[in-house]
Amino acid sequence: MADQENMLSLFTSIGLSEQKAKETAKNEQVSQNLRKMIEKAKKVGPGEVDKETGKLLYHLATRLKSQVQPFQALLVEYLASRRIHTEVKLNAALEYLLHHPTEPVDTKEFELACGVGVTITPDQIEASVENVIKKYRSELLKKRYHFNMGTIMGEARSHLKWADGKAIKSEVDMQVLDLLGPKTAEDLEKPAKAKGGKQEKGAAKTKTTEKMKEEENVHVLENDAISAEGEVKSFMDLMGDAVRFHKPGENYKTDGYVITPNTMNLMKKHVAETGGKVYTRFPPEPNGILHIGHAKAINFNFGIAKAHKGYCYLRYDDTNPEKEEEKFFRGIRDTIEWLGYKPWKVTHASDNFDKLYEFAVDLIKRGHAYICHMKAEELKGFNCPDSPWRDRPIEESLTLFEDMKNGKIGEGEATLRMKTTLEEGKKDPVAYRIKFTPHHRTGDKWCIYPTYDFTHCLCDSIENISHSLCTKEFQSRRSSYYWLCNALDTYCPVQWEYSRLNLNYTVVSKRKIGKLISSGLVRDWDDPRLFTLTALRRRGFPPEAINLFCAKVGVTMAQTVIDPTLLESCVRDVLNVTAPRVMAVLEPLKVTISNFPVDHPETVSVPNFPADERRGAHEVPFTKVIFIEQSDFKEETDKNYKRLSVKQSAGLRHVGYAISVEQVIKDSTGKVSELIVSCKKTTDTEKPKGFIHWVSSPVECEIRLYERLFMHKHPEDSNEVPGGFISDVNTNSLTVIPKAYIDTSVKKAKVYDKFQFERLGFFSVDPDTSSEKVVDDHKFNHCMVRNISYTFQVCEF
Repeated sequence: MADQENMLSLFTSIGLSEQKAKETAKNEQVSQNLRKMIEKAKKVGPGEVDKETGKLLYHLATRLKSQVQPFQALLVEYLASRRIHTEVKLNAALEYLLHHPTEPVDTKEFELACGVGVTITPDQIEASVENVIKKYRSELLKKRYHFNMGTIMGEARSHLKWADGKAIKSEVDMQVLDLLGPKTAEDLEKPAKAKGGKQEKGAAKTKTTEKMKEEENVHVLENDAISAEGEVKSFMDLMGDAVRFHKPGENYKTDGYVITPNTMNLMKKHVAETGGKVYTRFPPEPNGILHIGHAKAINFNFGIAKAHKGYCYLRYDDTNPEKEEEKFFRGIRDTIEWLGYKPWKVTHASDNFDKLYEFAVDLIKRGHAYICHMKAEELKGFNCPDSPWRDRPIEESLTLFEDMKNGKIGEGEATLRMKTTLEEGKKDPVAYRIKFTPHHRTGDKWCIYPTYDFTHCLCDSIENISHSLCTKEFQSRRSSYYWLCNALDTYCPVQWEYSRLNLNYTVVSKRKIGKLISSGLVRDWDDPRLFTLTALRRRGFPPEAINLFCAKVGVTMAQTVIDPTLLESCVRDVLNVTAPRVMAVLEPLKVTISNFPVDHPETVSVPNFPADERRGAHEVPFTKVIFIEQSDFKEETDKNYKRLSVKQSAGLRHVGYAISVEQVIKDSTGKVSELIVSCKKTTDTEKPKGFIHWVSSPVECEIRLYERLFMHKHPEDSNEVPGGFISDVNTNSLTVIPKAYIDTSVKKAKVYDKFQFERLGFFSVDPDTSSEKVVDDHKFNHCMVRNISYTFQVCEF
């Protein structure tokens, strides 16, 4: 308790407020560092630390990166002697040292870089501010205090690099007051919105909204990320400045980066080989299909490279031959290209097997790795016992490692382990293990294969990756990542972690999806009820919508679970302006128009996008026999019913006619099978309460409707679903409508073409569509056309 009180007293004595002192004391690392700095300053300075110096010491204690830690004493000396006496100069000193982390400090160059000995007088500040105010005088007099004073501050500071910011602001305030006088009531009011600007845009928006509301089921976009034609801004355009990285070649400036005596030489070589470009990589394991979480990683890795005019590799992490299949290699690349990205190069971890083996031998020779005979079960968990072979002679490990390579040691009888500890506490991770399994690319050449912990950082190093982006679970590997590169004295990239993208109501584990498939609960990896990217593509999700979703979720360290409704919202936003409207009837009811006008044209024009008729139209037949939805007719109704009934007419969309029931025909079971109706022009009769869609001479198709596959948000949570995720499957999640009707405009539709069925939702043409059958998946579905078997899938749940 006494130590705590002494610490608070020490911190308040240098100018910290009591609240700030308490907050600082809670952070053990910062508080201990600040205490040492104060004690050092008292020894090398004039004695007690004044408040101005104290605030700079606090600034140093909270901003000091590990790379600059060796220069702490030097910085304290400059602060205590008042040679560095402003925050501007201290920041410049920190920046200089960060750029020269391994070099002896050149005192003259250092002092020049951070303005030591440079004094800015009040007269210089006054003259500089006066010159800037003269430049903007007329605009200042016009806008008065609504003028952006930051402009004056910025320009004055640019002329006086080492001037104190507070002194500049004080001078700006004084000279502005002298020019304009005190603020008036008008100056205190918020500036009015410019006429013809946002107000006029808002008015136009209201008008557009009202027009769109005339059409049923139209989603009004509020998002400037999507143009009226459906063009979506890129992932990085939407992310903006949300993520800031080190520049290529400045790896050493990032937090936690390990600096060795050879770091700067390796960095210079790296920059020379890359030309200072950003290099990233997307490194999937080719043992399954990519899922929605991978979409974020794809967008991030390829997006960062593209935004900085750099390059992104597709590197297959093919170090486990037992689970890798050719279809996964093809599927991964196809998915990446479907999302709109093209790999700069396609590489494989196996490309580097020879080089990785050489690295492993070198690591043993340096005394950083050894052959261990502990069993796999003994190495599980974080509290496994120390290996009794950790200190075996280097030559012995080299011989045994050669025996492993030559197949002289059985599987599970030996591993190569590295002498390091992961951040999560696991000791001596495995670098190589024995597997007598042929590799799809190298055949029987190898019977030892490297692990992720050994392979990943070294492949990054070989490919000169500047930004190694990975999800947060690999944060515990960062220390071993840096350790291994530095232990081998090779170029070390920067590992940067971000949160995974997780969704409710789904599972993405390859093993669990495999179980769903083998149990017959889903058809395959691309079943539209899953959240693999092949499944989302089949369901009809546009790649632009998935990229938009990833941008909206953002790139943070916080682990979050997102509801699928956000993804579906992005899909609707894109499809609303890209999927043309057509009319479809899922449960058809035959309607015969008894007085069909003989002079009516054989076809009618239907706009592709009713909200913007400039985007074209299509022709559909309109004949004496049409089909409507069974739900659009009722014999008995109430006052709230607005569609067709025995006593109430309904308008037909797009043709300008209203129909009235003359006769109801029923089958032997009493179900309505046909309606005989008469028609009148809507201009010659009372306006109908509602308008319904219809089809005539239609195309027949199959429709698939989907609901969520799981009934609970967290199907893998045993507390929420005690019986396990399989028990949570909704067995009624697929409904097949074998015979639906759709207007003839879809006759030339191709697989994955998307449409908005009026008043029903968005549908996509399914790959099951053939020359004999058309299948349409709803929310996103597929459909059939004559002589072609169409299947449509609904795009939404």
